[in-house]
Amino acid sequence: MSKQPQIMILGTGRAVPEKVLSNADLEKIVDTTDDWIISRTGIKMRHVAEPGTPLSTFATAAARNALNNAGVTAEEIDLILVGTVTGDMKFPATACLVQDQISAINAVAFDISAACSGFLYALQVAEGLMATAGYKRALIIGGEVLTSMVNWQDRDTCVLFGDGAGAVVLGPATGNRGLLQGYMKSDGKFSNLLYNPGCGSLNPPTVENVAAQLHTIRMEGQEVFRNAVVCMCSALDQVMTAAGFSVDDLDLLIPHQANLRIIEAVGKRFKVPAEKVFVNVDRYGNTSAASIPIALDEARRSGRVGDGSLVAMVTFGAGFTWAAALIRL
Repeated sequence: MSKQPQIMILGTGRAVPEKVLSNADLEKIVDTTDDWIISRTGIKMRHVAEPGTPLSTFATAAARNALNNAGVTAEEIDLILVGTVTGDMKFPATACLVQDQISAINAVAFDISAACSGFLYALQVAEGLMATAGYKRALIIGGEVLTSMVNWQDRDTCVLFGDGAGAVVLGPATGNRGLLQGYMKSDGKFSNLLYNPGCGSLNPPTVENVAAQLHTIRMEGQEVFRNAVVCMCSALDQVMTAAGFSVDDLDLLIPHQANLRIIEAVGKRFKVPAEKVFVNVDRYGNTSAASIPIALDEARRSGRVGDGSLVAMVTFGAGFTWAAALIRL
């Protein structure tokens, strides 16, 4: 049965760039069509940061929205985690930049790199630290500016990604509300199927490496699709079984918003009714670590879920990494 929850979500927030890039816009810069993109991904548009706009801009805005929603001040936050692979700089951590921008003077801050799984990894790291190290209020952010590493001549990848950030504020659980069960897994033997080879110590940003587009995303789409569906279903089964709940008990499933075909395949395999599966990939594209917290905030603010709702979240990303969480709001 479900363990006694230690932490609960006090508030949520999100922030995305104002600029919207539609499929019609993409038709003008790469060999693709609206029909081709929609039929393969379900994406109709995505929010895109202006060149040079850092992740901290959106992470900070999402953090402030979450703090306001929770009724918590920045000074009350003692832990800040940012799940991202597109931080402002290689160092310092973007979490430290957010800490400064919101004046969370009492917090410890660091980033977590788990690609699309970054937010759910950070959620469970926060649970462990809050349970064992005495932290009382945590700010967890998933955010990306993935368009900063997109090859706009590669139609198989450039149509997929969008930018933005989502955030949650965590506090001690009350009653049976909170994080009921979490699960994380990785398998590095698949690391060559979805990766960015550049800008690290392997391929530093030399003139030659930048000219060779080594700083852009590489992906074997069919293999990623196949593994994503299997791993996400396995992760869902792990948390639902461990917590002693069935699909019928769920109020909402929030899958990683990578591709509508993946979302539908996971829902079908796990036998979740379509009306209980949250989808916004059509409007945001794949925002990686930001997709689940953005979706969670939308679901709460639109009334799809509320206090007491049972929500499952599941994700899959480069590494490969995957994770799931079951929460009672």
